[in-house]
Amino acid sequence: MNGSRIAAVGHYQPARILTNEDLAELVDTSDEWITSRVGIRTRHIAGPDEPVDELAAHAAAKALAAAGLAPDDIDFVLVATSTAVDKSPNMAARVAARLGIPSPAAMDVNVVCAGFTHALATADHAVRAGAATRVLVIGADKMSDVADWTDRTTCVLVGDGAGAAVVEAAEDAGIGPVLWGSVPEMGHAVRIEGTPSRFAQEGQSVYRWATTKLPSLARAACERAGLTPENLAAVVLHQANLRIIEPLAAKIGAVNAVVARDVTESGNTSAASIPIALSKLVERGEISTGDPVLLFGFGGNLSYAGQVIRCP
Repeated sequence: MNGSRIAAVGHYQPARILTNEDLAELVDTSDEWITSRVGIRTRHIAGPDEPVDELAAHAAAKALAAAGLAPDDIDFVLVATSTAVDKSPNMAARVAARLGIPSPAAMDVNVVCAGFTHALATADHAVRAGAATRVLVIGADKMSDVADWTDRTTCVLVGDGAGAAVVEAAEDAGIGPVLWGSVPEMGHAVRIEGTPSRFAQEGQSVYRWATTKLPSLARAACERAGLTPENLAAVVLHQANLRIIEPLAAKIGAVNAVVARDVTESGNTSAASIPIALSKLVERGEISTGDPVLLFGFGGNLSYAGQVIRCP
């Protein structure tokens, strides 16, 4: 085997939906104010009895079922999250226990909003190196736990959920080379800090960085996969803000691609945003098996990671 591929995907979101009108009863805001600035209309919010590992396990179970695999087919579990409450056991171990996966390597990845694409690259590398056979890669976050529900500039952004992918060995590479990096001196621009932890960001700084610096990086990720942006069937960016997604997608030059806009109904779910959006595109039949899709995560730490994958 010369590479790895995504065999299947799945996603899960809590049943409770919080609308912009609901938020207007909590803080000084309105549907018009929110949609005009970030494009979000609804978001899913988990209850106090729905921890991050439960969200992750639901999504992972769907991905396993779609791949036609059993829990004991998995030998590595990777969970990208920045909202784990406890240090140990980690989310990956808790998900493995929930699903009954016997003796896997179990590791969490905290790169905030770019977590899933970092974890996907790590899974690809592990399979290529022969360190794993099949990897369960999950992005899961409960952003409602770290939201400041008195701050109208941030609480309107967040949602909860999880998305998952099964990565396995393949004769031909279905996951392209990753392009990743960070701007550590600007780590203050997106933060989840303090006790209790609270999400905060410098919105204008993030917007300027994302819309000016990331297009060339996303194009470089395409080049590493041997494609031009015009070849892409879909672009799935981190679902942070519609006012970032649309200009960024246009600047990449993916003129023939479906652009994921799940942020409108899910809000910013951090590490979960890309796999949720990808899973929905697959579920709705908007992309077909084998289609080239650019995944590009960015955000916390001003980290980024992107790769072109072939649609499962």
